[in-house]
Amino acid sequence: MKITWLALAAVFVAQAQTLHPPPQRVIARQFPIMAWGGAPPDAAQLRLMKEAGLNAAGFCKAEDAGAVRDAGLSCFVNDKRINGYDWAKLPPEAEIRRNAAEVLRLVEGNDAVLGFNMRDEPHSSLMPAMGRVTAILKQLAPGKWPYVNLFPYFVPKERIGVDYETYAKMLVHEIGQPFLSYDNYSLVGGEMLDSFFNNLDIVRKISLEVNTPFWNCVLANAHFNYMEPTDATLHLQAYATLAYGGRGIQYFTYFTPRVGNYRLAAIDQFGNKTATWEALRRINLEIHALAPTILKLRSTGVYHSPEPPEFGAPLSQSRLVSSVALRQHLVKQQAQARVLVGEFEDGQGRPYFMIVNKDLANSFQFTVHLREQGRKLVRISNYSGQEEAFGGENDWIAPGAGILFRVQ
Repeated sequence: MKITWLALAAVFVAQAQTLHPPPQRVIARQFPIMAWGGAPPDAAQLRLMKEAGLNAAGFCKAEDAGAVRDAGLSCFVNDKRINGYDWAKLPPEAEIRRNAAEVLRLVEGNDAVLGFNMRDEPHSSLMPAMGRVTAILKQLAPGKWPYVNLFPYFVPKERIGVDYETYAKMLVHEIGQPFLSYDNYSLVGGEMLDSFFNNLDIVRKISLEVNTPFWNCVLANAHFNYMEPTDATLHLQAYATLAYGGRGIQYFTYFTPRVGNYRLAAIDQFGNKTATWEALRRINLEIHALAPTILKLRSTGVYHSPEPPEFGAPLSQSRLVSSVALRQHLVKQQAQARVLVGEFEDGQGRPYFMIVNKDLANSFQFTVHLREQGRKLVRISNYSGQEEAFGGENDWIAPGAGILFRVQ
C-alpha cells in the first residue's frame, strides 16, 4: 500500500511540473464566446472579461469601441441611429444612410467591431424592414454583421407570427445574418428540461439546411424560477451546444441586472466577481482549447441515452457508438448514465464524437462500446486541445461535462 501511494504521489508531482500554459485563444469571428448585454467602457471590467475567457464583450456604444479593442475583445455596436427605427414605417433611405454614416465614422478602422446590434427576439413581421437596413449597412461597412437573436421554439406562434422553422430561416434570408442566434433557458428544479435539447435539435437541422452556423445564448445567472448557475449547469449548456455542432456561446448575463431576483451572474450588482466568474472562466478556457478541433468538424448526428427528448434520436441510431456503459466502482453511483453523443467528421472523413453527461449532480466512470470492433479512441484534451491516449482516469466524466474523441 505504501508503494502504491508513493507511486501515485510521484504521478501528481510529475503532472504539477508539466502544467500546460493557457490554450491559444480563438477569436470572436471564428467562435464567439460572448457576454450578452451592454459592454462597459471601464478598462478594469473589460480586463476581467478577457480574463474570464470571453472574446466578445457584448453590445458596446460606438464611442466605447476603442476601449473594447484595447482590452483585446470584440463587440457589436448598439446605437439608436442603427436600430432605433419604427420597423413598421422606415424613414427614407437617405436618412438611414446618413445615420449609418455618422456611426461608422466613430468606429472607422476598428476591427474589434463585429457588426451592429439590431434587436432581440423580434416578431417575424419586423424582419423585412431590418433586412432593408442591414443591406444598407453591408454596402457601407462590408464584412460587418447584423446581430438579431431569436426567441426559443416554445413561444406561442402569435409571438413570432409564423412557424419556428420559417422564423429562423428569415434571419438568414430576410436579414442576411451569417449565423443563427437564439436563446433557451430550461434549468429548473435542479434539472435541465428536455426543451433545451429540443431547441438544439431544431436549430441544428435548420443550420445544416441553410448552411449557416448557429450560436446559443445560454443561462448564466439566476432569475425568476431558474436555478442558480453552477460549474455543472455552465458545462452542460456549453458542451451540449458543442455536441450539436454549435459555433458560438453567449452568456445571459455576465453582469447581474439590478432588478427583480437576478443574482449570481459572473459579476454582481456591485461590480464584484462571484463564484460564477470562476466557473465561467473554466468552461471558456476549455472551449478555447477545443475550438481549433471543433471548427474543423461537421456535425453528422446527435443521439441520447437512455431516452431521447421529443425531437431527439436514440443512441441505437448512432453510426459510431453502440452504448455508453457505467463501469462498476466502489463508490455508490446511479443505475444508468444519462448522456448525449454528438457525432462529427473532419475534412478527411475521419470520425469524431463527443459524450456529454446530462446529469447535473453525478459523475460516472464509463466504457464506450463502438459499433466497429478493433477501433481505438483518441481523446482531445479539454485543457490543452492536444490528442492524448484514452486511459488512466480519463474514463470519468463530471456532471454536465463533455469529452471529445477521435475514432482511430
